[in-house]
Amino acid sequence: MKENFDALVQYLLNGGIFLGQAIEILEKRMIEGSLERCRGNRCTASKRLGIHRNTLQRKMAEYGLGEGRSRAHRKPVAVA
Repeated sequence: MKENFDALVQYLLNGGIFLGQAIEILEKRMIEGSLERCRGNRCTASKRLGIHRNTLQRKMAEYGLGEGRSRAHRKPVAVA
């Protein structure tokens, strides 16, 4: 695993990829992969990634992943 990661780092460095770009690519792919493995369950995906659910939601919006909040907001119940 370490050898594969080291090779990836060398590939990115040789390709002229800046650190910020590399972090964005890795972060986006890890989020996509985690969501796929968890079948879209954001709570479980965030636990697998080791981040808070709200952080996952924010990063999904930042990277344009998903359709945003999938849960519809409920209307308040009318009081008689």
